Amino acid sequence: MALLETAIVASDWLKSEDGSYRSRDTAIIASGSGKLVSGTVLAKVTATGKYVPAAASGSDGSQTAVAVLLFPVDTTSADAKAVIVSRHAIASHAGLTYGATINDATKRAAANAQLGAVGIIVRQGA
Repeated sequence: MALLETAIVASDWLKSEDGSYRSRDTAIIASGSGKLVSGTVLAKVTATGKYVPAAASGSDGSQTAVAVLLFPVDTTSADAKAVIVSRHAIASHAGLTYGATINDATKRAAANAQLGAVGIIVRQGA
């Protein structure tokens, strides 16, 4: 019997959001970002206004975590419309996915603090 791959869903990381979906926005995820799962921590590129997975460093806006992807998208070869959580929410760190360069506890803590600055509180545990 083959094991089924378990997809990450919003309830894995989104623990609370503001009523009437006020925590959500629509966004464009930049082409070339790949296949992104729910819970991917995002940054907004200043020059284009498009979102990409947040990076540990940079100077174009990609270094500042500002949102979390709500539903998976595939941006391998084209931009994609997406729903993001951009404010007034509580997230569990266990379900979040960080960009490849956010690869240790210190960098994750910095990204979580940036999310906190926009009103997305990241808590340890479920």
